[in-house]
Amino acid sequence: MMRPILTGLVMLTASSFAMASDTGPGCGWGSMLFKGQSGVASHVVAATTNGTSGNNTFGMTSGTNGCDTSRTINYTGSNAVVFHNMDRLSNDIAKGDGEVLSTVASVMGVEARDVPTFKRVMHDNFNTLYPNSDVTSEQIVQTMVSLMANDETLAKYV
Repeated sequence: MMRPILTGLVMLTASSFAMASDTGPGCGWGSMLFKGQSGVASHVVAATTNGTSGNNTFGMTSGTNGCDTSRTINYTGSNAVVFHNMDRLSNDIAKGDGEVLSTVASVMGVEARDVPTFKRVMHDNFNTLYPNSDVTSEQIVQTMVSLMANDETLAKYV
C-alpha cells in the first residue's frame, strides 16, 4: 500500500517541477512570483498558482505573463524521478526490474507492452549508465535516451 502512494507522490513532485520550470512554457503568475527560487515548495506553489487561476493559459494565448509559445516544450519529470531515487534506480537496473525502473519507464512515456524491452536494455547497459560513482541523474537520463534511440523498439519514445 505504501509503495503506490510513494510512487504517486514522486510522480506528482516530478510533474510539479516540470510545470513550474523554465524548460516548458514556464510562464504565468506562479513562475513570475517565484522566479529564481528553487526547491519543492517554490515549485509546488508556483504550479498551484498557475493551475488554480488559469493565468498561464491566458498568457500563452495573449503573449503575456512571461509566456513564449515559440519555445520547445521539454518534460523533465524523468530527471526528477532519477535524481530523487538514484540508489534505488541503480539497484533496479542491476536486477533488470523494480518499482523505480517501472516508474522511470512510465514517466518517459514507454507503453506497457514495451516496458520489458526498456528494462532489458537498461539492465544490459548498466555499466554504460553507471560508468563511475560520480555519475549524475542528468547523465543517467541522457544515457537512457541515447540507449532508447539506438533500440528499434524504444526509438519511438525519444
